[in-house]
Amino acid sequence: MRSLVAISTGPRTAQATLEAHGDRVNAAHARYLEARRLLLIGCLGSAEKMLAGLDSGALPPALSAAHELVVAGIALRRLRTDTARTALVRAERAAHEAGIAALTAEVECAARVLIAPAARLIAHGEARSLLLEEVEALLASKALVVDACRHRVRDGHGEVSLARRPVLFALARLLGEAWPDDVPRAMLIERAFRTKFADASHRVRLRVEIGRLRSALDGLATVSATTRGFVLAPQGAREVVVLARPIEEKHATVLALLADGEPWSSAALALALGVSQRTVQRALDALAASGKVQSFGRGRARRWITPPVPGFTTTLLLPAPLPGH
Repeated sequence: MRSLVAISTGPRTAQATLEAHGDRVNAAHARYLEARRLLLIGCLGSAEKMLAGLDSGALPPALSAAHELVVAGIALRRLRTDTARTALVRAERAAHEAGIAALTAEVECAARVLIAPAARLIAHGEARSLLLEEVEALLASKALVVDACRHRVRDGHGEVSLARRPVLFALARLLGEAWPDDVPRAMLIERAFRTKFADASHRVRLRVEIGRLRSALDGLATVSATTRGFVLAPQGAREVVVLARPIEEKHATVLALLADGEPWSSAALALALGVSQRTVQRALDALAASGKVQSFGRGRARRWITPPVPGFTTTLLLPAPLPGH
């Protein structure tokens, strides 16, 4: 039921007890539950360590399929599509052997992520959809990528996170979308500062923020002034592209978690996204008002659910792995 807070210690205690009594199968199931919880909250390294001591070949088919689903989930979040595809093939084989229809359906649903549009590539004024494996190839290329999915700028030699600096990222994205052309000052002020009425103070602020962007992108790109505005120039990359989400939605991260079709509590959503529960509740209220989510139950038993977003994979809407994970 996605009660991620309530089960934070249960599986570990159960695992230790079961292993002490020699019940390896149920101990493995407890370990799998904990690994899946860690995957859902973005602790990918911890989830990998939880699975490291398991021999999936010695597990019953149902548990083996569940194990491979977690392996695939970690690989998808890390954008390792070949590893994910191989794990899903093993999961499908184990699910059919187990003869559990719901498990087979879950594996098929997970596999569809690989063939659905995962992001949009914006370059030279045009946009096109990318599959997850194409995103992986793009991030490994020699292009300077302004990543609007994770709010960072990167090339083959390094990256800079602008997730906590929204104005700087807005400027970087505007300059990236226009590359190799420049962007007028009036457009930068309107889009980055969200105002249609620019005065002298806005122009001063723009110069200050451009200076901060230059410092943030040092080693990756330069930002130069032109007659009418500013232009972005990569230092070690051949071109500049923008990697955008498949759908632009204010509360896309909440929808990305709800898209798995499972019921989530607001506390679990807050834990998975790394934000306050009140922030999640405001987002849920806004999504409910627009008919995009619905809830059932009351109080602590209240759960939120929504049908999957049709035709899109939501992997890149999810938060990036935590540092060190």
